[in-house]
Amino acid sequence: MKTTSTLLAALTAIGLFASAPLSGADATAPKLSFSFAPGKPAAGVTPILPATAYTAAQGYGFEPGAVPVVVGDNALGADTSFFFSVAVPEGNYRVTVTFGSAKAASDNTVKAELRRLMLEKIHTDAGQSVTRSFIVNVRRPQFPGGQVSLNARERGNEARAWDDKLTLEFAHDAARSAVSAVTIEKVDVPTVFLLGDSTVCDQPVEPFNSWGQMITRWFKPEIAVANHSESGESVAPSLGAHRFDKIWSQMKPGDYLFVQFGHNDMKNKAANALDTYTANLRKVVALTRAKGGIPVLVTSVSRETFGASGKITDSFNGYTDAVRKVAREEKAALVDLQNSSAKFYEALGKNVAQGAFANDKEKTHHNNYGSYEVAKCVLMGIKEAKLDLAQYISADFTDFDPSQPDPIATFKMAKGSERTAETPLGN
Repeated sequence: MKTTSTLLAALTAIGLFASAPLSGADATAPKLSFSFAPGKPAAGVTPILPATAYTAAQGYGFEPGAVPVVVGDNALGADTSFFFSVAVPEGNYRVTVTFGSAKAASDNTVKAELRRLMLEKIHTDAGQSVTRSFIVNVRRPQFPGGQVSLNARERGNEARAWDDKLTLEFAHDAARSAVSAVTIEKVDVPTVFLLGDSTVCDQPVEPFNSWGQMITRWFKPEIAVANHSESGESVAPSLGAHRFDKIWSQMKPGDYLFVQFGHNDMKNKAANALDTYTANLRKVVALTRAKGGIPVLVTSVSRETFGASGKITDSFNGYTDAVRKVAREEKAALVDLQNSSAKFYEALGKNVAQGAFANDKEKTHHNNYGSYEVAKCVLMGIKEAKLDLAQYISADFTDFDPSQPDPIATFKMAKGSERTAETPLGN
């Protein structure tokens, strides 16, 4: 198998890369340009055909699964999700996609890596072309002096989050998708790192989803989100598995680290478990600041725990209060997600709130609708904390009141083709 650097050299030699950098682009890195339109592309642009399957030697192409077809005479699309990958080094990448068919309407939703929502409901009429950009973070487990201790899931059905490729999933809502061009360029932009548990991580398949893989949709193409969260994790094991070390090895001054644990930490039966949790949070705040980063503490997203009064009870046995205390005493930013998500469930009411979760037995893990709304709670937390990060929130985001959520009956999201009945670790 060729290394990524060998692939880049080989593909540069055959004219895969164009040279003009965008704002924030890494001038030392090549720009990848692909045409999904039939016919001979412009100089420096690589043609992609329905039969262009990904191989390690080639370094780009479609993943196994649905095969796109020609839509009109200038795009590729499908009636289900299809995946396109490109081998790239670790880093942040601005991806620009042009949608539209000369002869047919299209509806387009784009997810990246492990189902991170980037764009949704991009509609084009026949003959119309629309171009959108977003930032994708690509990572490896290695870092100077060590590597993240990946678990079996991360080496298995979650491998896309850690592999040597940037993978794009093209889905559709109503009409068939239609993609005519893709460019990929490495960029130097601020990064928002996320570290937490199953309610934050990139869940690999339907019907499970998290706020961490929905929030990417709401940021301008000027900042990256790097979600290092993992199901079943708590603070101490994440420190031991070098998940924090990996983040700190990449952190630049002005980057953010959002930390949301508690669901699994509270299960520790040790007499000093809560004190240890609190001390570890203080350690995370201090070490993040030592790297020039900005720590943001997030209280656990609430479980669906309605009390007799119709209100959500805080089921975290002091662990959310510990987060609030550390944030107050260390003067760190706080997003009180336990509070705002509880208001969200209460607004739906006990008989409807279950529809925000992955199935009728879940009280913890959300579906697409639930995580979409919870992501909006986090965004409002960013604004309420008056973080400079708020300047990067997309212009089409409108202030969200969790007591008045989007109607569940009208919510639609392009779903992936894979499903599981296996519950993520943690509850």
